Amino acid sequence: MKRKSVTSRDVARLAGVSQSAVSRTFSPNAKVSEGTRRKVMDASRELGYRPNTIARSLITRSSRTIAVVTYSLENPFYSFMLEKASRFFQAQGYHLLMFFAPPSGDFDVVLDDIIRSQVEGVLLLAITMTQRQAGLVDDFGIPVVVINRTVDYAGISQVGSDNVQGGYWAGRYLASLGHQHIAFLGGLPDSSTHQQRQAGFLEGLHSMGQACAAIEIGNYRYEDACQATRRLFSSPTPPDALFAANDLMALAAMEILRHEFALEVPNDVSIIGFDDVPMAAWPSHSLTTVKQPVDMMIQKATELLMKQVAQEDMPPEHLILPVTPMLRGSTRRPLRCRG
Repeated sequence: MKRKSVTSRDVARLAGVSQSAVSRTFSPNAKVSEGTRRKVMDASRELGYRPNTIARSLITRSSRTIAVVTYSLENPFYSFMLEKASRFFQAQGYHLLMFFAPPSGDFDVVLDDIIRSQVEGVLLLAITMTQRQAGLVDDFGIPVVVINRTVDYAGISQVGSDNVQGGYWAGRYLASLGHQHIAFLGGLPDSSTHQQRQAGFLEGLHSMGQACAAIEIGNYRYEDACQATRRLFSSPTPPDALFAANDLMALAAMEILRHEFALEVPNDVSIIGFDDVPMAAWPSHSLTTVKQPVDMMIQKATELLMKQVAQEDMPPEHLILPVTPMLRGSTRRPLRCRG
């Protein structure tokens, strides 16, 4: 038997409050006393009342929905970012609508769906966009913030970290440890993060009088990084150090070297990653890496998106945040500390 529909008027009657108090209780950021809120919530649970957010969106012309687009959550870095973003938007009374772009990187596939979904803003987690795609989104007037990618388009807000500086530090540091055959394990070749980290890395090596011994591509994926590591270390002159463009690939390389090549990290090979995902600090990994300020990146990006949703004429911002080296056990000790 179909349950009778419960209205806000029913809740107000049982709670002994006004109907407007019920409305305020379920409206994000609306002022209501804790006593009133408790009465309304207790009555709502007893009656099985749920506010009609669809009807409210028709009245206010606000969907209170944010689209989040990413390629995959395989990388723990983006799972962590998504959780942080979700908690922020939830506290603001917004819902998240997830979209997954295909691994091929064809953002056009989801672009039409995003536009039709009537979302109020879009958060792109490491999505690579062309100028044409960025311009199309901008033309529709949808507030967009890109995290951890650089888009060559001034009209879209972007929040990232200093990838060039992080790569530069990795190159100089590995060279300073006495390594002579230092390789790079790159991500998605068309992504700005791959290009910037590689450019910084090569510059860092050059500043120490060295060149990169080899470059392989792992596409920021675990299995691809495993295959790339096998290719690198099957060479007649395998690397004695490796900089991976993210932690997931660095961890994949460590597993392959230890279990398939019987090499010790760091005695035989030093490894540096990028991101500082939680598992990088686990004792079994102890990965030296470049830490991205994920908390600050999410805070800046989400606050910026909310400001753009609230203020249509707000100009876009491009923010580059500093990175921090995290020295752990996957790299050799500096030369001056040996002996």
